[in-house]
Parts: sequence; C-alpha cells; structure tokens
Amino acid sequence: MAYQALYRKYRPTVFSDVVGQEHITEILKQEIISSKLSHAYLFTGTRGTGKTTCAKILAKAINCQNPIDGNPCGECEMCRGMADGEITDIVEIDAASNNNVDSIREIRDQIAFPPAAAKYRVYIIDEVHMLSISAFNALLKTLEEPPSYVVFILATTEVHKLPATILSRCQRFDFRRIEPSRICERIAEVAKKEGFTVTDNAARLIASIADGGMRDALSILDMCASSNTEIDEQTVENSCAMAGSEYLVKMADLIKNRLTDDALLLVDELHNSSVDMQRLLAELILHYRNLMIAKTVKGDKKPIVCSMAQLKIFEEQAQKYDIREIIDILTVLQETAAKMPFGNRRCEMEMAVIRLCNPEVFTDITALERRVSALEMGKNAFVKPEISGATSEETKETSNTAEFKGNNTTNDFNEEDIPLPEPPCDDTLEQESVKADEKTLEAGITPVLNWKDILLKLQVSCPLIAGVLKGSAAYIKGDFLLIDAKNTQFKTMVNGENSIYRNQIRKAAAEVLGKTYKLGPFKKATEAVAADPLAAFAKKLENFEK
Repeated sequence: MAYQALYRKYRPTVFSDVVGQEHITEILKQEIISSKLSHAYLFTGTRGTGKTTCAKILAKAINCQNPIDGNPCGECEMCRGMADGEITDIVEIDAASNNNVDSIREIRDQIAFPPAAAKYRVYIIDEVHMLSISAFNALLKTLEEPPSYVVFILATTEVHKLPATILSRCQRFDFRRIEPSRICERIAEVAKKEGFTVTDNAARLIASIADGGMRDALSILDMCASSNTEIDEQTVENSCAMAGSEYLVKMADLIKNRLTDDALLLVDELHNSSVDMQRLLAELILHYRNLMIAKTVKGDKKPIVCSMAQLKIFEEQAQKYDIREIIDILTVLQETAAKMPFGNRRCEMEMAVIRLCNPEVFTDITALERRVSALEMGKNAFVKPEISGATSEETKETSNTAEFKGNNTTNDFNEEDIPLPEPPCDDTLEQESVKADEKTLEAGITPVLNWKDILLKLQVSCPLIAGVLKGSAAYIKGDFLLIDAKNTQFKTMVNGENSIYRNQIRKAAAEVLGKTYKLGPFKKATEAVAADPLAAFAKKLENFEK
C-alpha cells in the first residue's frame, strides 16, 4: 500500500475528532440532530484549521443512514460509499481552477435533477473567493433558492473577497487558529501511534511554525520523521531550513551593538548553510515580536510559544532594548518582507541588516541634513553620523562651521570646493532669507497675531509638525508667511517640493488667514553671519520652498 501523508491519514472523520473548533462542531451537530439544516454554509478561516474537513464530515452526516449524536456512523452503506468516493451526489469543486461562469452554470443545470443515491446533493466549493465576478452572479440565484435536496458548503481563506450578496445568503462559521497547546497534544498523539518520539521543545517549535494550522503541523512532523524517528528541536530546525534560536539571539545582539561586519558575515554563514533568506527574515520578525511581548507584557503569562528557558532568554535580551527601538526594527523587517518576494532575497536581507546596524545613517535628522547639504555641493551623500560622545555645543559648532566629512575621505571641504551660487532672479523671492529688525517690521513685516489658531488646527491635521512648531512665531511680508521656528528639525521636515508638512502648514494658514501664502524662513537682521564661506553659502540654501 502506498504511503499516506500524516495529515491525510489522521484527518478527522467525525466532528468529535476536530481539534480546536468546538464552537462550530457543536452547532453543526445540533443542526443535524434537530434536522434544521441550512441550504448554504460558509466556512472561513486560515489554512489548515479544518474547513474542508468539517465540510466533508457535514456532507457525510446529513446523508448518513444512522447518525450518532450528530456524527456520521461510518458503517452504513452511504458512509462507506462516500469514504470510497463512490457516491456521485457529493461534489467537490476547486474554485481556483474552475472559476469561470461555465462551471457554475453546469452546477445550476445539475441541481434540477434529484440526487441519485443520497438524501442530499452536496456541493463543496473550496477557495470560493477565486470565482470570477460573472461566476458569482451566476451563483447568486441558485444559492438563494436551491431545491430542498441541495446543500452548498463554501470554504475560503479570504472571506473579504466575497461579495456581500453571497455572504448574506450563507450561514457563516469562522474557524479560529488552533492553540499551540492543542497542536502539541495532537503531535504527541500522532507520534505515539506512528512509533517515533517528539520532545516537548520540538513540538512547541512545530506549533509555532504552523501558526495555528493543524495540517501544517502534521506536514512538518511528517517531514521531520523522514530524517529521524527521534525528533528534537535541532531536527525541526534542520528539516525546515531554519537559522535556529541561537543564531537569532546572536543576530539580535550584533544588531544591538551595531556590528555591521559581523552581522553580514553571519548572514553569509547562514546562506552558505542553505538557510532560506525568507525563512530567516520570518524567524527574525518572530524573534523581535517575542522581544516586544517580553518587554511590554508583565507577569509570568505571556503570549509566546516557547519553553521557559527560551522565555528567560527573550526577557534578558529585551532588557537591552528600548521598546521604540524594537518597534523601529520590526518596521524595517516588515518593509523588507514585503519587498523580498520581488527581489534578490539575500541582497534584501543584507540591506535590512545594514539599515538595522546603522539607524543613524538612515533616520537621524542631523545625518539627513548633512547628506542633503553634501548633495547640494555635489559631494558624497553618505555622511558619517554625529559622534555620540559630542556635547550639544560641539555639535552646534560643528554644524555651523560645516565640517562635513565623507565616509571614505579624511579632508575637510575648503573654500575652493564651494560652488558659487547663481544670482537670484526677481521671481525667486523665496530663495532669499528675510532679515528683519524692529525697523523692518514696521516697514513691511507684520507679526501673525493668531498664529496659535493655526497651530491648533495643525494639532488636529498633523500633530507631528505642530509639535515641532511649539514655541514658534510667524510674520507676513507680502505673499510670504515667514516662520521663526526654534526646533532645528523644522527646516528638514518642510524641505522639498512635495513636503506634506509644508502643505499642511499652508492649508491651515489659509483656513485661518483667508489667503494662501508661500512659506519662507524668518531671520533677524542682527543675526551674525558666519565668517566661514561654506557656512555663508549654506545659509543661502536654507530656504525650503521653490
């Protein structure tokens, strides 16, 4: 006899054997006992949670000659015939490959005739969300008023893709992800019957990978048993091409300590060991998710599928991280996961590691300002971040004197490196910094007295820029709204032609002032001009709207 996969061999044949879906199976059994059947059922949930299995059991139970407590007896002629596939009144359709309108029209023609042998003709349509629009339209009338001897059972993993007209005609049952503890119990039960052993840690790891799907769990168990009858955690990791918990902890430590070289070498080592990069990324996301839970959930009970020893490791490593840092890392990893299927997996993984090990290069406002300035002067845009030990005075002095240093150079920019700016035209007023003292205020610059009202509107429409503008003031000169912001991040945030922050400010100002103004920076006339020519030129580039 040919070998049969474990998930098929141990597929439940009665409702009582279905694991983790008692909220559904109990209702179905009561409907069968009371003979109050619906004409259409909709089973929805993630893969491997028992949708198709329950559909087959339901088809058997409603046609069973001697049902027992709502379950098919498995002994009568109808049960044996359906188990052997000899009863043609039970029709299973894969909507993924039969999704056109002709397939549904064929069903509509068939239901005009009563069942040949069974009491009910049952149509099980799997992955029903794959039907075309025309196929759904053809199914509507039939699904609403089928003959009394016809029952439809629709199964899908993506219920949101079904039209509301279909949903309203079905009795809906939502299948939940199966709890890891129930999966572990089932794994131990199957392993015992098959004559091989599974450690508790291995069972928990399988349950974690299966993500609530019993079919996936049994498939992984089957794959592990092919290589070793004594299944431990290492066996599962090798069979699934996983990096392993030790490597994940090591990778997280390298990222925390910003050791880019060592982290890239570890990725290379795992790649050479045939670890799938997409699997590695998924494991790393799960690892940082566990760190996030360990960091935020207090008490001994945490929603993490792992052993107590692993939980202790998570808690210890989580103490090294700030929660914001963990969330930022998860954001980068999730972005990489979205791009990985469409690019080189190894390259995407390596780029993610570089970003995680060098956050200041990609997200630090000061670093971004320096890169923009270097681009304006035609220099290398990949600029080293600020030295973490520098004082705020040193940082300010360094910024004012424009001591930019390239990542691969050691010489500072000098006066000869500075390109001379072109003289401004009459229609580029926004390129000029307005310098005003008390006399110029009287002459043409007036303060915006209701600036606080504009900030209140920004708190609703764009809280981030409103926070940056805290303590600021504004002035009007002609068609320009000149903003005097103390926060140095403001100029970077509103720079660029398509800055959403600048557009939000202009919109809020227009609502309060009744006129749409152009934006510009406000500078006092008494402000000292740096003697350094590079700093002087940088000041001419400070305007952020063209």
